[in-house]
Amino acid sequence: MEQLFEYSNKLIKEVDVNFVRYLYNDINWNNRLLGVVGPRGVGKTTMVLQYIHLNLNRAKTLYVTAEDFYFANNRLVDLADKFAKLGGKNLFIDEIHKYPDWAKELKL
Repeated sequence: MEQLFEYSNKLIKEVDVNFVRYLYNDINWNNRLLGVVGPRGVGKTTMVLQYIHLNLNRAKTLYVTAEDFYFANNRLVDLADKFAKLGGKNLFIDEIHKYPDWAKELKL
């Protein structure tokens, strides 16, 4: 799990915040659950990382991609539980559609 935090912090730190997509200001970032849908390569991931960089406490925030090898042996719901127990408040999951049975785990 430590590698997930390291990768998350690296991406958040390095994201360019000089330009944000038009949709950035139209999103209600305070929603408990938020889905950003669109074609590949239009800037969804960058927009999320920009939001984290500009607005959230990184010590309480984790960005992961469901394509990460971590999820070959670990469940998403278990990561969320561990993260919350460590004081985490904001969990962002990219490419969730690649995770098997993601909808079932979100309901847990």
